Amino acid sequence: MQACNYKKQIDSNYYCKKLKFTCIQSNKVVNFKTSKGNFEVKLFGKHNPVTVSNFLENIDKNIYVNQKFYKIIDYPQIRFVHGGVNPENEVYIERKKNLNKVSPLIPLEIKFKEEIKPRYKYQIKNPNETENLVNTFERGSIAMVKSGKNMSSSTEFFFVTSKIPELDGRYSIFGKIIKGLDVIKQINKEDYIKAVQVTN
Repeated sequence: MQACNYKKQIDSNYYCKKLKFTCIQSNKVVNFKTSKGNFEVKLFGKHNPVTVSNFLENIDKNIYVNQKFYKIIDYPQIRFVHGGVNPENEVYIERKKNLNKVSPLIPLEIKFKEEIKPRYKYQIKNPNETENLVNTFERGSIAMVKSGKNMSSSTEFFFVTSKIPELDGRYSIFGKIIKGLDVIKQINKEDYIKAVQVTN
């Protein structure tokens, strides 16, 4: 009986409480101001509440201000643009202290079409399962960088410029660029985030 009750608690509210932030369960739009120009991202709070709530808390704490896009991977058909705070950064180390020395990771969070709640710490193994995913990698998708098999970094994210079905169901995709996709296509390793602001 106890195990059953515990299982019921493992949802977005459970993780938000554990990670000490308010659960946002609605979609939001944020504006990235960068050295290359601005772009807007719609955050999927409705389907990825833990990942989005974590990201919004990072924005509120200004941890992305003046942070470089630290890794760019260019392939002929797709580009990966990594941003955020990587683990060697002072801000990351400080945040780790603030979380009572618990490693600042968040659970992998993916949502299936037929299910009410997202699944946590669950990575797709069967490619056929990807057909039922709510969010897949498309032009302008943003996802959290993975940290181990079933966890995501709480501070690092990346954008993709094209569809990449091979990665669907393996990362927490929590938003998409809705305006200014050309900016992300031009960003290089010298560029940085001036600010990220919530617009709605």
